[in-house]
Amino acid sequence: MMLSPRARVGPYEVLSKLGSGGMGQVYLARDTRLDREVALKVLHEEVATDPARLKRFEKEARSASALNHPNIITIYDVGTSDSVAWIAMERVEGNTLRQALSSSALPAKKLLPIAVQIADGLAKAHEAGIVHRDLKPENVMVTREGLVKILDFGLAKLAPTGSAGTDGSPWPAETGTFPGAVLGTVGYMSPEQAAGQPVDFRSDQFSFGSILYEMATGTRAFQRKTSVETLTAILNEDPRPVGQINPEAPVPLRWIVERCLAKEPDRRYASTRDLARELETLRDRSSEAAGIVAPPTRLPRFRLSGLLVAAAVLAGLVGILFLGGHAGDRPIPDFQRLTFGHGAVVSARFAPDGRTIVYGAAWDGAPIRLFSTRTDGRDSTRLELADADVLSVSSMGEIAMLLGRPLEPFPMSVGTLARAPLAGGAPREMTEAVAGADWSPDGKNLAIVRQVGKTHRLESPIGKVLYETKGWIEYLRFSPGGDRIAFLVRSADASVETVDLEGNHRVLSRGWKRGTGLAWSADGSDVWFSVNERGWRTALYAVTLAGKRRLLMRLPTWIKLQDVSRDGQTLLSLAALRSTIRGLVSAETQERDLSWHEGSMVKSMTPDGKTMLFDEGSEGYFHTLYVRPMDGSPAKRIGEGRAMAISPDGRWVAANAAGRGSQLVLLPTGAGEPRVLDGERHRFEEAAFFPDEKRILLLARDPGHGDRSYVQDLEAGKLRAIAPEGISCEVLSPDGKEAACVGPQGEGVIYPVEGGAPRPIPGFKTGEEDPLLWSSDGLSLFVGPIGGPAERKSTSLKIFRLDLTTGKRELWHELIPTDRAALFGPLYNFAMTPDGKSYAYSFLNGPSDLYLVTGLK
Repeated sequence: MMLSPRARVGPYEVLSKLGSGGMGQVYLARDTRLDREVALKVLHEEVATDPARLKRFEKEARSASALNHPNIITIYDVGTSDSVAWIAMERVEGNTLRQALSSSALPAKKLLPIAVQIADGLAKAHEAGIVHRDLKPENVMVTREGLVKILDFGLAKLAPTGSAGTDGSPWPAETGTFPGAVLGTVGYMSPEQAAGQPVDFRSDQFSFGSILYEMATGTRAFQRKTSVETLTAILNEDPRPVGQINPEAPVPLRWIVERCLAKEPDRRYASTRDLARELETLRDRSSEAAGIVAPPTRLPRFRLSGLLVAAAVLAGLVGILFLGGHAGDRPIPDFQRLTFGHGAVVSARFAPDGRTIVYGAAWDGAPIRLFSTRTDGRDSTRLELADADVLSVSSMGEIAMLLGRPLEPFPMSVGTLARAPLAGGAPREMTEAVAGADWSPDGKNLAIVRQVGKTHRLESPIGKVLYETKGWIEYLRFSPGGDRIAFLVRSADASVETVDLEGNHRVLSRGWKRGTGLAWSADGSDVWFSVNERGWRTALYAVTLAGKRRLLMRLPTWIKLQDVSRDGQTLLSLAALRSTIRGLVSAETQERDLSWHEGSMVKSMTPDGKTMLFDEGSEGYFHTLYVRPMDGSPAKRIGEGRAMAISPDGRWVAANAAGRGSQLVLLPTGAGEPRVLDGERHRFEEAAFFPDEKRILLLARDPGHGDRSYVQDLEAGKLRAIAPEGISCEVLSPDGKEAACVGPQGEGVIYPVEGGAPRPIPGFKTGEEDPLLWSSDGLSLFVGPIGGPAERKSTSLKIFRLDLTTGKRELWHELIPTDRAALFGPLYNFAMTPDGKSYAYSFLNGPSDLYLVTGLK
């Protein structure tokens, strides 16, 4: 429908035509009520006359109107008048990014401010649960002052296929929208969008990467002669490297583009906010980064196709996050990728020649297996040995390996120590209950860590105890001179420690959240170690034997130091850790992804299955509490702390308050004030609301004492123990009269809340499972191997329904994450409804690869 000047559409008077878009005509109009100019988009007739599509249009437009952000165009109004559907937006005077691009690349000083604004606007929308679906240069306006505005947010799926805009219009829609079920614009679609698959915020990241590529090179990333050929390129081909087309483009920008253009969504950014922050950092440091360009002959060594660590290496190379300020103050390390599988590298060691590398990896969902590669090669060979984790390679060419260790991000398990020739041969088992080992420099003796009861013993040679602790000893390494052993100890915090062969012990550095790897420097003067500082971000440090520490590298991803060769080359595995929530809503047949950021861990669910409680343990959100509707609506931030339970009516959350030790608080999910319950005497770990919502069941773990379970009256504030010390009670019966508990030996027992004789849980597998939830009819318990030995050896999780009268068990459901490659255990937390119809569970994925790094000092 074409409108003439002075035509009226609702309260708007048309002044002139601005152009045509994929959804309709765009006019300059005047709002007669407020006497202001607006951009009025009048939808095509097929939208206005289709009730279902019109309803969807109004829903999407109203969602988009809630986005109040300076880089997103403001929607003022939406409606219909005389069979005309329209949307009124702020008028933006300027040019589209398409017009600004023309046919030449933009210099970094012009490109980065635009890119930061686009990413910031995208992040805002994605945090509100809105995906653009058709991001392209035509949908980005740049004002004369340099302000960026993103157009048509949340409306792309309404656009008719095959529509074309008017050349030169400030509101054009590019021709080439692919006909059929695929929606979007060819050349800027993500692979999943091009394949007609469901899309989320990461699809917009791919489209944004295509725009960044075009801004940096002056050419389109995926432009072929026909739409079909273009779609094929998006699905199967990588564009030419940015550096080959524009050598002046900063290396950090090249890697941001490459990460955005990863074919697999999981290899893009875990949140668009992280993408925006990296671009902002690059913009602010552009004077430093602009001079860092990769020599063309070395480009293949920097092709980090898709892994999250591309951005990590980016940060390391530009020196933005190095101690000491500018990148020019110290040599820039050189990263060479050595592995290219889908999964996780667990361990890696240099062989005696310094050029062969033996590593343990779990590829494509398989167990940890041993492989070898070369420092000058790109191919790996599987070693014909038992499934194992490599601990050390001796100077005599013998491998010390650990049999039976599961894939874990923070190893807290033991296995059987074995040895085998590197040249080949069957492994010989040596001793059990071993957590780690390392060969002495002469290859004659082994140092091991053995678990004995609740203690860890460091022995060298085997049988001679040099050091013993109740903490967890890990990553032990002989010094090059063989006179002492360095290791990490994990207890309340992580510390770097050494012991000599006479048992003289020293602490070199302490107070870290978690250690991830350790090795001696090439000359033996320092101990290098990688540690988890905050959230999931790690750094690489060196500490002298006198305790003087210095930063070697800090990257915005997970670093694990594997080994340092005699000539100073370093092996690092770099990982993209992400905790994911998947859940099933009653009456639906397929699970949905309910994650929010990169550290989402579900904790509890309301009995009606409508709302779940989770917390975020990732960078910048450690720990932040959220509630989220199970239908996938946006999450609501509740406060800081560690989530414990949500009340049956969904109005209150029990949590350990952040920054207050173990203080127990109730946080309102709506209007109201937090309430402090207790925290002076106890350290509370778990909680469950009673059905009457007047009391709460609490599990306390106090230093020097065993677990003990209490009931607290929320009004009177009094605590009352319901079971002896050593009994853990976390599950309440539907009437609140009984609690399902676990005893000191892992036995299942039911305790009456008001006192009385306990009774055993019939059919309960002692030491192998925990009660999860009482069924709504009160006749059964849902049980599963949460945290038990069975769970650690499987990449799926079986939940059983246990009859409390007969002890008969039946399989209720087997939880199997969709992508089991690099899966660190199938479950962190689990929540479900008493009727068993809705559930949610968390699991941690950590895809990683091995890198050879030179230049670290």
